[in-house]
Amino acid sequence: MALMAAAAASMDDHDEYAKLVRGMNPPRVVIDNDACDDATVIRVDSVNSHGTLLAVVQVIADLNLFIRKAYFSSDGNWFMDVFNVTDRDGNKVVDASTISYIQKTLESDDWYYPDARSTVGIVPSSEYTSIELTGTDRPGLLSEVCAVLTSMGCAVRTAELWTHNTRVAAVVHVTDSSSSGGGAIEDPARLSAISSRLGHLLRGHTDVRAAGSSLAHHMDRRLHHLMLTDHNHISGGGAAAAGESRTEVSVTSCEERGYSSVVVRCRDRPKLLFDTVCAMTDMEYVVHHGAVAAEPGGGAYQEYYIRRRADGLAVACDVERRRLVRCLEAAIERRTTAEGRNCLELEVCAGDRAGLLSDVTRAFRENGLTIRRAEISSTAGGEAVDTFYLSGTQGEVVEEETIEAIRKQIGEATLRVKSNGGGGAAEERRRKDGGGGEEAGAGTTTAFIFGNLFKFYRPFQGFSLVKLYS
Repeated sequence: MALMAAAAASMDDHDEYAKLVRGMNPPRVVIDNDACDDATVIRVDSVNSHGTLLAVVQVIADLNLFIRKAYFSSDGNWFMDVFNVTDRDGNKVVDASTISYIQKTLESDDWYYPDARSTVGIVPSSEYTSIELTGTDRPGLLSEVCAVLTSMGCAVRTAELWTHNTRVAAVVHVTDSSSSGGGAIEDPARLSAISSRLGHLLRGHTDVRAAGSSLAHHMDRRLHHLMLTDHNHISGGGAAAAGESRTEVSVTSCEERGYSSVVVRCRDRPKLLFDTVCAMTDMEYVVHHGAVAAEPGGGAYQEYYIRRRADGLAVACDVERRRLVRCLEAAIERRTTAEGRNCLELEVCAGDRAGLLSDVTRAFRENGLTIRRAEISSTAGGEAVDTFYLSGTQGEVVEEETIEAIRKQIGEATLRVKSNGGGGAAEERRRKDGGGGEEAGAGTTTAFIFGNLFKFYRPFQGFSLVKLYS
């Protein structure tokens, strides 16, 4: 935080008025459990900067809270947000430590200056080395990457991998397993050798970055950014599985106000708002107004009024409009591709050791499974907790016999099937485990009318600071 504050202060040295305004009006957060019968209401207002909305949504998403309804407005220099949130079970947020964390984080002044720490939140770290990969996906790829890292003396501490439209992006945090103290890999020659081996493994269709000083950053934001720059949205259409609603995105002109209106309809799920706002922020669009809401039947409705950041203008042409639509569709479907009706969600818990991830992913490969998404982590107590989304190489459902074969092959690891196939008993298990996006809650369809933004939601009437700011 000190680094971000220093950068923000440096920028403000040239604008004493902005410095004065921010000092007189620090970020203000109100968390209210009485304003709504079935959700906790979080109200945020602060000085506005590019990425403010994403910074706020990121805090909520990282706590695995569901946003049932939200309204936001950031015309001029002020940003105002109202979120109705619940936990994964649909209950209000009552945990005192969670409420305190939200309050302190969102009221931290330097949290609202993402430009000071880059659009993907990268800050220096010396605890591990961060390796980023993008390339063409194929069965067994993660297993081969893990085998290379193990042979090069790298211990995987955390990692996340996404696949979509035949492409793959991964962020892997590794430490030096050949050193008793672990830590980042500092030797430039060794880093170069790791990059070369991984680049060869991915057959030249890759972007490998490794830094001796290491990089600590928000993985989801970085993965979205990697896939956007990899032009993941161009190849394929990300077809929805049978029985699932297809993502619908439309972009129209709102000439009387100088905005472009973006409307998104899709299946509701955790982190949906984060994914759409992250995509628009990375594409250098500014969201000036918006409203989102859960719909009956598990759907979600989102509406945004945006302009380009560079010149303050609306979307200019059909080419730009089509690119925005494709990028938003891809950003939404990257996360849900791995949660389709034919995917197995498998959790592996075991004592962490060198080569564990390589052994687990090799078992998947030898049993003919493809990893659609992966979340790898090691706890402070020395336990590895890894979640994999798997399917057959042709996207078919994973059979119970295959799961049992993997269980025997992995041995000491604890294997937990969180969902398999999305139908019948498997879907019931998924709901009981709290992993179903379909439980995103009942709500009413929100009709967001630009000229009457504040009259639709009563808590906005309590924003007395609107008059002071105007």
